[in-house]
Amino acid sequence: MSELPVLRLRPKSKPQAIRHGFPWVFADEAVLDRRTRNLEPGGFAVLEDAERRPMALVTVNPHSKIVARVMDADPAAQIDGDWLRARLRRALQMRERLYDAPFYRLIHAEADGLPGLIVDRFGDAAVMQPNAAWADRMAADLADAIADIAGVTSVILNGQGRARSLEGLEERMEVLLGTAPDAPVPVRMNGATYLADLMGGQKTGLFYDQRPNQAFAQKLAQGAEMLDVFSHVGGFGLAALAAGAARATCIDGSATALELAVGGAGLMDMGDRLEIMQSDAFKAMEQMAEEGRRFDLVVCDPPAFAPSKSALDAGLRAYERVAKLAAPLVAPGGYLVLCSCSHAADLTQFRNVSARGIGRGGRRGVLIHAGQAGPDHPILPQLAETGYLKALFFRLDG
Repeated sequence: MSELPVLRLRPKSKPQAIRHGFPWVFADEAVLDRRTRNLEPGGFAVLEDAERRPMALVTVNPHSKIVARVMDADPAAQIDGDWLRARLRRALQMRERLYDAPFYRLIHAEADGLPGLIVDRFGDAAVMQPNAAWADRMAADLADAIADIAGVTSVILNGQGRARSLEGLEERMEVLLGTAPDAPVPVRMNGATYLADLMGGQKTGLFYDQRPNQAFAQKLAQGAEMLDVFSHVGGFGLAALAAGAARATCIDGSATALELAVGGAGLMDMGDRLEIMQSDAFKAMEQMAEEGRRFDLVVCDPPAFAPSKSALDAGLRAYERVAKLAAPLVAPGGYLVLCSCSHAADLTQFRNVSARGIGRGGRRGVLIHAGQAGPDHPILPQLAETGYLKALFFRLDG
């Protein structure tokens, strides 16, 4: 412990939050003198309170607003291969209890004790997103540990996205172990088949977080005409078809994502029941309303409109607009599902703007269910950001 540098909290900061499990130290909470500002991003330090009492072992990044992330409550811990394997083993044991097949989020950052690291598993392959400097520096060690503990033969590093830029990390994409799949990987969820592009797809290639919400939507889908807006690779649309929907229409701006949706429907022998539209979602909904189209089930799962507090007001207005445009497309007595993956917008705010948007769309409804991410995306109670996903299920008036 004595060999590590020290990062000390300012006298007016509150160490109780860290002691009670909050995993971050913000730049304005720490003493950042010339010595600490010169610490290498991704290195480790001992966090002390203002009275110089050791509190935890942290990883530091003087160039980030989050200047330190707690790695271990033991200030004397050593972050090495054995430490990494212990965290991975604990995470894997929970997933293996939850899922029969090896397709899930294996590591969900702070909630799994590996801050800033995302790992999604696709059978024999894993895709990792090191969104903190320590994980980027230790990417090779992490790949070895993932292969050792999970038994995968390929580990792909997808170093893209906003989170990395906030850490001062460059974008990169590489295969750390094994070889990259030469085709999209088929993934079975809720009876549907999805195609995950591990090298060229969005994020890690597939969104596992909506799995329980897609399962709930399936209860409403049998025999339904269904509309999946911001569909990506057909997340809700293919789930609806698997549950017996008469037809699903998927709208997305990405032709590549829609091609993967078509491929998934083909593997399910349901290609004749899938319609795709490459379009701006807002324009497509306006056009459908003008044409008088109606659906028994409408799902809107847009990207994060409020990825930060500074974007919150604009994001909430965008979510309200989605609800306003989607509500008229729901047949009398039908169902509208509105989703948000913005951690800056909490459940109450999202519910309020969704209800207001439905009203502005000329409809009334009742909320019948509120969903969140699946259990392979655990929530750290002290960190609201880990509970980012919200899915609201409304039944609209007849």
